[in-house]
Amino acid sequence: MSQDLILKDMGATLPATKPEYNLMLSNIKDKMPAVTRDTSNFHKSHSQFMQVTLDVTAITPIRSIKHTLAEIDRTRAALQEAYIKVRKQQVKLKKKELQLIETTDVLDRELLEIQIMEIQSHLEGTQNHVNGALRKMNFLVNQHDQLLEKIGKTEITEEDYELEEARYHIMTCMKQALSAARSRNGMIDEGNLIYLFDLGINAAQAQAEMYAYLNMENELIMNGKAPTHEMTINWLEACADKWADDPAEFASRRGFSVLDRASLTNVQLEDKSGEE
Repeated sequence: MSQDLILKDMGATLPATKPEYNLMLSNIKDKMPAVTRDTSNFHKSHSQFMQVTLDVTAITPIRSIKHTLAEIDRTRAALQEAYIKVRKQQVKLKKKELQLIETTDVLDRELLEIQIMEIQSHLEGTQNHVNGALRKMNFLVNQHDQLLEKIGKTEITEEDYELEEARYHIMTCMKQALSAARSRNGMIDEGNLIYLFDLGINAAQAQAEMYAYLNMENELIMNGKAPTHEMTINWLEACADKWADDPAEFASRRGFSVLDRASLTNVQLEDKSGEE
């Protein structure tokens, strides 16, 4: 709408001594419907593929749900902001159109027409981004449903989230350590050694697991076989199983509890009102 208006009026601003610009403008006008059609496929920051591979990178399901919900919340907030912005622009547009009807001065009318065109352009741009955000949000809410189905739940609780945290951090730490070790002759880097210590996991044990896993990969390659990504995930899950209790034990040694059910929502607390 506004783009067509701008292209139409642009001819009046072209240099009279440069007729080739008129040819360019005519070509642009002819091609713009196809450009506008294809551009409508975008107007969002990332593709669906990127959302689930490079944006939401949590390695455990409930952490993935948490990250997905955060993306939904940010998108919803952006949509609400855009809605308010559009409503304001629509009111401004109505006011300008009323002023145009009531104005008789030629130059004042021309200025109002430009201002109306400017508002229409802003509205069009905002609507394009709203459309992209709606597609993104629809995709994410569908992903949320799929993630719940994956873990066999219809909803998650704060306790579910807390109970998965040890597993998430152990797997994330070892994932990062593995990536570092591949470029360090099998040695875990300092950052992830600190991560392991803070989780209460003995670094020598973790280093032994790392050497064993990398040796297994090397043996497969030497025998003409290819290590798989699924094999890596299974190893990370085994690490999480092996050290599942270590973070809570270390926290307890320091005087902490990793789970206080009285401070959570969506949990059934014991009724102690009848106790003496």
